[in-house]
Amino acid sequence: MSNKAWLLAAAGLALAIPALAQQVQTPATPSPAPSNAVDNSVAPVTTQPEPAASGPGESAVEVVSNVEVSPPPPAVEYPSWARRDPAFNGLLDPADVGLGSVPWGAANGAFLSTLMRRMDTPIASRWAHIALRNALLTKGPTPRLVNPVDWIAERAWLLLRMGEADAARLLVAGVDTDRFTPKMVQVAVQSALADADPPALCPLEEAMRKYEPGVRPMVTAMCSSLSGEPQIASAQIDDARRYGRIGGIDLVLAEKVVGAGSNTGRSTTIEWEPVTELNAWRFGLATATGLSLPDRLMIKASPQLRAFQARAALLEPEARLESAFIATGLGVFSSQSMVDLYSAIYDSTDPGDLGESDAWKLRQAFVGKDDEAKLGAIRHFLAMGGDPLKKEGARAVVARAASFITPNADFEQDAPGLISAMLAAGYDRAAARWLRVVDDMSDDNADRCWAMLALAAPDGIVAGVSTSRINSFIGRDKSLGKQRSALLVAGLAGLGRISESQGNSINRRHGLGLGRTTGWSRMIDAAAARRQPATVLVLTGTGFQASDWKRLSAAHLFHAIAGLKRTGQDYSGRMIAAEALSRT
Repeated sequence: MSNKAWLLAAAGLALAIPALAQQVQTPATPSPAPSNAVDNSVAPVTTQPEPAASGPGESAVEVVSNVEVSPPPPAVEYPSWARRDPAFNGLLDPADVGLGSVPWGAANGAFLSTLMRRMDTPIASRWAHIALRNALLTKGPTPRLVNPVDWIAERAWLLLRMGEADAARLLVAGVDTDRFTPKMVQVAVQSALADADPPALCPLEEAMRKYEPGVRPMVTAMCSSLSGEPQIASAQIDDARRYGRIGGIDLVLAEKVVGAGSNTGRSTTIEWEPVTELNAWRFGLATATGLSLPDRLMIKASPQLRAFQARAALLEPEARLESAFIATGLGVFSSQSMVDLYSAIYDSTDPGDLGESDAWKLRQAFVGKDDEAKLGAIRHFLAMGGDPLKKEGARAVVARAASFITPNADFEQDAPGLISAMLAAGYDRAAARWLRVVDDMSDDNADRCWAMLALAAPDGIVAGVSTSRINSFIGRDKSLGKQRSALLVAGLAGLGRISESQGNSINRRHGLGLGRTTGWSRMIDAAAARRQPATVLVLTGTGFQASDWKRLSAAHLFHAIAGLKRTGQDYSGRMIAAEALSRT
């Protein structure tokens, strides 16, 4: 989906419900439910207009921000000792993730909010995703010129668009509900659906009266059921069926949630055949009741929704596996999360059915009798093709197992894959052990391994980065337009592993285009000069708005890596630069 469609999804609950989970390719539209995007049995989610008229260049999130609506009244009165200051909302100590004590510095919060709101997701780099997520979760003072609660909402909204349902929920949960602004209400609704958590909609019920009267009766019925009032809930859902604006699968799923409450006596059968597309409402309510979504619908779903499904604890591990690969490729899941998921599948599988299953193969990758046996299992995962996100996820699955293989030039055909796998999970020192055997490999394998390690190895370990070695690599590079060479030189120059004069000389000699400057490059350079590490990460995400690495400018990589290096984020810079060579 285009960025505009994501922004329109935040204008109100009516738009938030269908927009979050639509495909990335879905065209932007101001209508809440395009006729070609829903099954014919479902009425449009709403006919209510947007809260205010907006100009062609004004996003719907900005419209919501400007609506003159008071925050909903508190459901309970908060004692003073229980109050939380929204100006310091966050989960991570910025110093623990390499962002210093004031991650945003003196940056303009309104400017940052605009950047975050307009960012197309997912971004090209798994490691940039991880670093950006950490920045959005850090606890620090709110930047100037932005409402503290709206600032939290902006961060949570970007996290949701990155597929980070759990991270967004934690930010939203850190704000007292009586402080919610209209924007925070919208993001909280999105978060509840992404987390498949209908009870989280209940504190927002009154606020929905202002934004989406069509949806509110269903939410009221669900909340009555969840609070132990089955008779009232049954009457309310019946009224919604008779008089409500919404029907079809969307109403049936709400009834399913009502029936999940105690003593309702309601049994609901879900018929997916007429449904042609998933949306956040359907995903959230179906998953909350333990329903597995049809494969034909999940295949068309956005990577972000697949990431939401990957962490849905009510679903069986096997049902979440394919989505978990995508979540790992995005950066939402860690390597260890995937190993844990496979362990759960292994434990729940009958011993007689393990055979040559993937769960069995992953076990062999760790405990095979020798390196050859382990390599055989690792090769199975590294050979997984298809979607680039799944391929990167497969590398992360075997990352730790790959770190146990003893470096040996006899394994040179496997070495590039093993190094890529280790770097997908950040095992930079384990990967760097292969430097000692690189020179004993054939040129092609040596070049692939050396390029990744020249970027990823910690300072003090990397060796052999000379102009002649780089020129040799470029001379043998067969990638289109020598893109791999441009990315290599961009990474080395950004990390300071070659001098400015070396970089300029190589760039001019081979026409790599690294000297190009843009408004974006000037902004990230300025943020780095002002020592604003989190701002650099937001701008990195902005510069990495591409479907894959082949569409990413090497000049963008150079400025991003240089900015990370200058603001003390050397590790993230090394991992991102090496990822560029691993995935092209």
